[in-house]
Formats: sequence, C-alpha cells, structure tokens
Amino acid sequence: MKLRILLIFAFCTLISCKREQKISSSESIVISNRLQYKEDKSILHLKSGNFSYDFKAEQIPFKKIILLNASLTGYISQLGAENLIVGVASPEYIYSDKIQNLIKENKIQNVGNEQKYDVEKIISLKPDAVFTNYIASFDNTYQLLKNNGIQVVFLDEYMEQKPLEKTAYLKLFGTLFGKSKEADEKFTKIEKDYDELKQLALKAQTKPVVLANEMYGDIWYLPGGKTYTANYISDANASYILKDNAEEKSVTMSFEEVFAKSGGVQYWINAGNHTSKKEMLSMNPFYSKLDVFNKGKIYVITGKEKQKANDFFESGVVRADLVLKDYIKIFHPELLPDYQLTYMKELQ
Repeated sequence: MKLRILLIFAFCTLISCKREQKISSSESIVISNRLQYKEDKSILHLKSGNFSYDFKAEQIPFKKIILLNASLTGYISQLGAENLIVGVASPEYIYSDKIQNLIKENKIQNVGNEQKYDVEKIISLKPDAVFTNYIASFDNTYQLLKNNGIQVVFLDEYMEQKPLEKTAYLKLFGTLFGKSKEADEKFTKIEKDYDELKQLALKAQTKPVVLANEMYGDIWYLPGGKTYTANYISDANASYILKDNAEEKSVTMSFEEVFAKSGGVQYWINAGNHTSKKEMLSMNPFYSKLDVFNKGKIYVITGKEKQKANDFFESGVVRADLVLKDYIKIFHPELLPDYQLTYMKELQ
C-alpha cells in the first residue's frame, strides 16, 4: 500500500471542454498531453501515452471489461457501470461495496494479482477490453492476451500531474461505455466545484507551511514542486516546503535535509497510513525532532479505509473536488466550519 501512496505524480496540462461533448471528425478531445481521442469515419482513435488504438464503431460501447488496477474502479463507479465489470485483479484493494458484492455473487471474477495474473481465466471471460496501467515486466502477459484476441488498453492516469486531468479520464470511459452525457455532466460539476473551492481558499487570512509524505528506510520521498500533491497544496492556498522545486516526480532527501527545511511547518500531510503518532514514532524515532510532529498537525489518508482497500485511491482519483475540500478544511478550517473530512484523518 505504501508504494501506492508514492504513485501520485506526473506531468501535463489540462484542456477541458465545458460544453456537452459529441465527438466529431473535426475535433479531438484532449484530456492531457498523455491522453487524447478522436472519432474519424466511424473509428475512435485513442492515444494513451506511447500507445495508440483504433476502435471500430461495432466495438464500442464495451459491454464486458476487466480491470487490473483498483484505481480504475473509481471511474466505473462514478458512471454507475459496475455491471460491465466481469473480472478484477487484487480485489482486496477495491473499496466499492457494490463491486465487492458483485464479487461475492460471482458476477465479477478474481483474475489474479500483480504477482501473477490468471491469463486463462481472463481469456475465458471474453472481455471486450482489459484496462490496466502499463508495467513493462508484464509485456509477455500482455502479448499473450493480445494473441488470444483480447484488447488490452493501457491507461496511466496515476501519472497525471493536475488533479482535474486525472478526473477528466472520466470522459474517455464515458465514450467507451456509451455514457458520454453522464461523464460530461459529472466532470463539469466536479470542475465547477473545484474552481469554486480554489477561489474560497484564496479568502484565507493565512498561508500555512506544509510538509508531505514520510520516510521509507533512510530516504524521505517528497512530492516534487510540480507534482500532483504539490498542486493540491497550492490550490488549497498553502505553502509547500518544495514549492520552488521544478521536479515533476518525487524528490528523495535524507532526514537531515528535510529537517533543515522544516522550520515553520505547521501541517504534515499524507504521512503514510499510521494509526497514531506513537506508532509513527516507533517506526522512526527521528520524527520527534521535527517541530511539526510536536507542535503542528499531522494527517494521514485513511479516512475511508477498509483493511487493504483505501477509497482515496479509488473515488479520490476522480473526486478532485472532495480531495481539495479536505486540504482546505485542514489548512483553513474556518472556511469550511461544517465540513467533515472525507479521505483524510488527523493523527493523534
């Protein structure tokens, strides 16, 4: 799970269409510089990262899909399309009650995990498409699926840098599932709420200093100054300790380097999945040297967690507005006096 906390970084620019979309041959829908799609002569052209796909009119909307990444289930749930799923990998990481119930009813099959996918089961389920993040070490598995007529679609939403870019993948799923209208409406609402929350944050009288993430072994993996987490902090009108950093990926530092930058830090966010400050200190006694540990506030992303499943990595992938709302509540509680945190929890 800790590795999942580190996978919240990347780069791109959001271009969003605010009118209700109907793809025509004269326009491309650009989600980010990693993802865009266009319909031309009854063929849907999709470019995702280094991969390109052409779907004929008779292939979509998809009726049966398999998901190899729990983070993608958030998009499916937002569209109410859980009934399209026939298989998932690592179901223990899925938070959705509806999907878990479908698994218990054997309407959704377990097709393995990141150590080994059940290729035979995937093939036997005859999905219209298998959605997954691209992992080079699984190239042989992907090729075997393709050789058996299985369409494998690589979507690396976790690499998107801007929160609303990650949310905008909802539009693609809407197109592929015949739910474009619903997807556009949901995205427009989330985008509107997000922008209004950004404006609300600007009304704050203070701009607190923020530290993020934690140490693994002897290394502290901090979000670079241009990353997903750094953008949330900025949009919530707070000052990240690496705000002047230009990296679009995680930055590694020693404890001493972080300590030197931690003066004046009032909030420590995304501090792993610890259950208490005492437990946190037992993992790393050096934390007691930080003023923010002793005098500030520390938050973890365990507000919606059930065993191995964490909804921050599921619905939180789509609901950028709620994630931003959490951060504003943390940094500027006076702006949202009646709001209760959704994904975050203060560590005691």
